[in-house]
Amino acid sequence: MRHSPFTAIYDACVLYPAPLRDFLMWLALSGRFRARWTAEIHAEWKRNLLKNRRDLSLEQLDRTSELMDRAVPDALVTGHASLIDGLTLPDPDDRHVLAAAIRGNASVIVTFNQKDFPASVLEAFGVEAQPPDEFIDNLFDLNPAAVVAAAQRQRRQLRHPPLPISTACGARGWCRQPKP
Repeated sequence: MRHSPFTAIYDACVLYPAPLRDFLMWLALSGRFRARWTAEIHAEWKRNLLKNRRDLSLEQLDRTSELMDRAVPDALVTGHASLIDGLTLPDPDDRHVLAAAIRGNASVIVTFNQKDFPASVLEAFGVEAQPPDEFIDNLFDLNPAAVVAAAQRQRRQLRHPPLPISTACGARGWCRQPKP
């Protein structure tokens, strides 16, 4: 799979909810950007999910992360640990995410935790933190067909889709006419 040089790091908090994780994976498979993460990011979302979902097992979540790594073979960032101690963020436990963004040449960290990734710190590294809605909206502005196709692929995988695709896309404005 050939990817755009544009790279995004997925933070653990956006991989925690299964529907969002699935959609972000379908977007990653579009080839419009490079999605990346680390073993630490995998460990964090799995640990938090296991705390809150007693019906899930570590084996199930390990299988999910293995499938993610296989689906996007170049996604796993390594070699970033040496950068962590030299970074300062409001939550020191998030430094590994910024280190991965730097090592992985990412320009975006997709995260719900904007306060933990202040622009004043990230801009020195050419990185921006975006919540998933903004990230997806930006992808839609660049290539509406790719985002809608990812939504359609995700929907086809559901046993009982909750909404028609036109309703789901329309709620985000993704079904609007592309700008000329």
